[in-house]
Amino acid sequence: MTAATKIAECEDILLRDDSDGICTLTLNRPRQYNTLSEAMLDELQAELEAIAEDNSVHVVVLAGSGKAFCAGHDLKEMRSSPDRGYYEALFSKCSRMMLTMQRIPQPVIARVHGIATAAGCQMVANADLAVASTEARFATSGIGVGLFCMTPGVALSRNLSRKHAFEMLFTGDFIPADRAAEVGLVNYTVAPEALDAKISVLAGAIAAKSRAAIAAGKRVFYRQLEMGMEDAYAYAAKEMACNMMFYDAGEGIDAFIGKRNPVWRHK
Repeated sequence: MTAATKIAECEDILLRDDSDGICTLTLNRPRQYNTLSEAMLDELQAELEAIAEDNSVHVVVLAGSGKAFCAGHDLKEMRSSPDRGYYEALFSKCSRMMLTMQRIPQPVIARVHGIATAAGCQMVANADLAVASTEARFATSGIGVGLFCMTPGVALSRNLSRKHAFEMLFTGDFIPADRAAEVGLVNYTVAPEALDAKISVLAGAIAAKSRAAIAAGKRVFYRQLEMGMEDAYAYAAKEMACNMMFYDAGEGIDAFIGKRNPVWRHK
C-alpha cells in the first residue's frame, strides 16, 4: 500500500446516500478530480458488492463531487510504484470493479457533470445508463501521455461504433456532451441545473418496476451480447420463460388485465 493510499483511506473518499430505493455513490476526491486511486477502487468494489446483496436498492447512481466526474487513474500514485506487477494488479483491480458494475442486479446510472477522462470515461461507458450536463466533456486521454487507453477501450468498443471509439482512443481529444449523446456514450444531455431532476425521473422510473425482472433482464442482456445470434435467441427465450414464472410477472400481467397498479413482491 502506498503512502498516498494510506492518506486517502483516512478521508471519506466515497459517499453513499440511499433514498426511495435509489443509492447514490459519490466519488469524493474533488481536489484530485475524483481520480481512481487504489483506495477509491477498493471503496467502490466494497460498496458495489454490498449493494448487490441489498434488496432495498433498486437503482445505483454514480456521481462525482467538485468540478469533475472522474479524471481516470491517479497518475501520481501510479508513478510512485513503477513496477509491472503493480500495474497489472492495479488494472486488474479496476477491471474487476468495472465488471462488478455490470454484474450487480441493479441498473447503474452515471451522473456526469464535468470532465470524464480515461478510466473516468470508461466508467461512463461501462454504466448501464448515463446522463450528462451540457457542460460535461469526455476523453480517453491516455494517448497524450504515451499510454493507450486499452481498458477504457473495452467499454467504448461495446457502446460506440468502431470508428467513433477509435477516434476517441487515437486522438485523446475531448468531445462535448452533445457529441457524446450523438455517438451513444450517454443517453441524455441536459442543462446543469436540470441534471439532478433528470436523474431523479430516470432512476425513479426504473425503481418503480419489478426489481426481480430488472435484475434478470440486466443479467441476460450482458450475457447474450457475447453470443452469436442463434445462441442469443435460444438463451433469451429460455430465460424469458423462466421470467414468466416469477411472481412479479404473474402479478404484473394480472394487474394489466384488471386495470390496476401491480404490487411487486420486493419493494
